[in-house]
Amino acid sequence: MSETIIATDVVAHDNAAREADLRRDYETLSERLDRRGIAIDAIKAKVAGFGVAVPSWGVGTGGTRFARFPGTGEPRDIFDKIEDCAVINELTRATPTVSLHIPWDKAEPNRLKQAASRFGLGFDAMNSNTFSDAAGQSHSYKFGSLTHADKGARSQAVEHNLECIEIGKTLGSKALTVWIGDGSNFPGQVNFSRAFDRYMDAMRAIYDGLPDDWKLFSEHKMYEPAFYSTVVQDWGTNYIIASELGPKAYCLVDLGHHAPNTNIEQIVARLISRNKLGGFHFNDSKYGDDDLDAGSIDPYRLFLVFNELVEAELADESFHPAHMLDQSHNVTDPIESLMLSATEVQRAYAQALLVNREKLLGFQEENDALQATQTLKAAFRTDVEPILALARLESGGAIDPVAAYRASGYRARVAAERPAVAGGSGGIV
Repeated sequence: MSETIIATDVVAHDNAAREADLRRDYETLSERLDRRGIAIDAIKAKVAGFGVAVPSWGVGTGGTRFARFPGTGEPRDIFDKIEDCAVINELTRATPTVSLHIPWDKAEPNRLKQAASRFGLGFDAMNSNTFSDAAGQSHSYKFGSLTHADKGARSQAVEHNLECIEIGKTLGSKALTVWIGDGSNFPGQVNFSRAFDRYMDAMRAIYDGLPDDWKLFSEHKMYEPAFYSTVVQDWGTNYIIASELGPKAYCLVDLGHHAPNTNIEQIVARLISRNKLGGFHFNDSKYGDDDLDAGSIDPYRLFLVFNELVEAELADESFHPAHMLDQSHNVTDPIESLMLSATEVQRAYAQALLVNREKLLGFQEENDALQATQTLKAAFRTDVEPILALARLESGGAIDPVAAYRASGYRARVAAERPAVAGGSGGIV
C-alpha cells in the first residue's frame, strides 16, 4: 500500500460535494456519445490507463534569462521534489512516473528508488545535463559539450551520459534523453560539418553503452542558448541522427522547440511513418520556447498531435511513445500547473479517441475538405471533462484536483518546513 501525502478525508470531502453532479454529467455525455456510436466506458478506460511523466525540475519555480522569483515552499532537494510529484499523482492519477535530471537530482540511486516507491512512483527517461557546468568538472561546456573542439570536453560529456544510464538502470528507467545546447552565436564561430561529425561520434559512444532494452531519445531545438546555429536544430537533423545510430535511437519532440506556426502534427506523422518517434515533451508557446502550461495557448494543436498518435495507436497496439511534461512555471504554483497540464494532455487524448476515423478517411478520399475538418472539430468540441473526472474518481484521485489541493493546505505546510529561497537569480531551476 503506497503512502499518501494529501489526507484522504480531504479528497473524499471535496469529491463528495461534486460526485452527484459529475455522474449526471457523465450520463448526459454517455447518451450523446451513444448516438454517435461511441462507448463512453471504453474511452474512460483508455484515459484511466494513460500516463504522462512529471519532470523533477518542473515542481520548482522557473525563471527567465532576466530573473527568477522563488515561490513559497520550494523543494530543497530531489527528495522534496519526489514528494511534490507524489501529490500531483495522488490527485490526478495521471502522472505515475518522474523524470530525473542529472546532476541536479544526483543522489544514491537505491535511496531515490526507495523514496519514489513509498508513493507508488516509478522513473521515466533519464535526462543528462551538458548544457551547464557542474561543480568540480574538469572541462567547461561554455563552447559546447558533445561537439566541443576539445576532445577532453567531449569525452567528459560522453562519460556523464553513460553515468546517467548506470543510475537509470538501478532506478528501473528504460531510456536516456540527450539534449544539448551546442551551436554558435556568430557566423564562422564553428564549422557546421565538423561539429555535427563530432556529435555523431559522441552519440555513437553513448548508444553503445545502452542496455539492450533501453531507448535513446535525441531532442532537437531551433535555437537557444545558441542563437546563430544549433547543432540539432530541427526534426530532419534529428531523424538523421536516430536513423544512423540504430534501432534503439528515436526522436523526441518538444512542442516548444519549433518556429512559430510549424506544422508539428505533420512532423509527428512523418516520424511515426518511419518508426522513429520516441516521445514528447509537452508544453505550449506563443513566441518561442516559452515552456507554458500544456494546452494554455493552442489546445487545438495539442489535439491535432494526439489525432496522429491515436491513429498510430489504433494501427499498432505496440505503439507507446514516451510522454512527459516539460514546463517552466514562473507565476503559478508549479504543482497546480502540472496537475492541469496532465489533465489537458489527457483531454487531448480523449478527444482524439472520439474522432470518427471511418468518416474522416472517406472524406479525405473524396477530397471533401470541409467535412473532413468538421469531423475533427466535432471531436475537439466535445466536452470530455466528465470522462476525465470520473476516471480520476474511480482511480482514487480528485474530481477537481486543484480544489482538493488548495483545500489540503499542502503549499502552506511545506512552506513552513522548507526554508525560503532568496530571489534575484536568473535561469531555470
